[in-house]
Amino acid sequence: MNGGINTKKQRIEIIDAARGFAVVLMVLHHFLYDLVTFLDAPRWLFTNTVFDFLHCIFAGLFILLCGVSSNFSRSNLKRGVLTLVMAEIITIVTYFMDMTILFGILHLLAFCMLFYGFTHKLWEKVPKIIMPFFCIAGGFASYYVVNNIETQSKNLWMFGFEYPGFASYDYFPVFPWIFVFLFGTWLGYYIKNNKFPKKFYTVKVPVFPAVGRHSLIIYMAHQPVLYLITLIIKFFISG
Repeated sequence: MNGGINTKKQRIEIIDAARGFAVVLMVLHHFLYDLVTFLDAPRWLFTNTVFDFLHCIFAGLFILLCGVSSNFSRSNLKRGVLTLVMAEIITIVTYFMDMTILFGILHLLAFCMLFYGFTHKLWEKVPKIIMPFFCIAGGFASYYVVNNIETQSKNLWMFGFEYPGFASYDYFPVFPWIFVFLFGTWLGYYIKNNKFPKKFYTVKVPVFPAVGRHSLIIYMAHQPVLYLITLIIKFFISG
């Protein structure tokens, strides 16, 4: 059991730190977007090959860790409902800002938590040795399908099938991202059952764990704060 770490009672700091690191990168990403959108900063500052790649990496890490955490949750259904409420608040607020987020990362995480909450017993029956290959194959296959099959249906956008005119300022469809989440649930099984080296459970990391433990609050609050900072910068520049 690698030292008998009680993962049910003790938070694993490196997981909180990884989540905190992803949140910090997300906040930076959104701040660059605000600079481009509201201060007319060069567009390459927000979207370029390097940043677009990093965006997928830290978003994927966030989704993966959500899957890992599902192994430790008392109720993924309650977690999912709470996240869905927060996601819908974001949709409403961004609608009135004329930059609607229909299915952003919080919507995706809510869907994944609810889906896993209803089906976790089924996934627990899948042999552990098969699960990672299933997730990798499913991720690549679904990515190919949603990017190569055109549809006129206006009812499949949350799954990745965009119709002409569809727009969402933040967009993380179910496919292929749910397979990243499911990969996280597989990884979380081994973490929860102390299959990782003892150092994984005891290592101490500065600053980032505190950010990771409050990731939902930071996600909900960071954009209004960033918008206010952007307006203050704009005031001083124009003045």
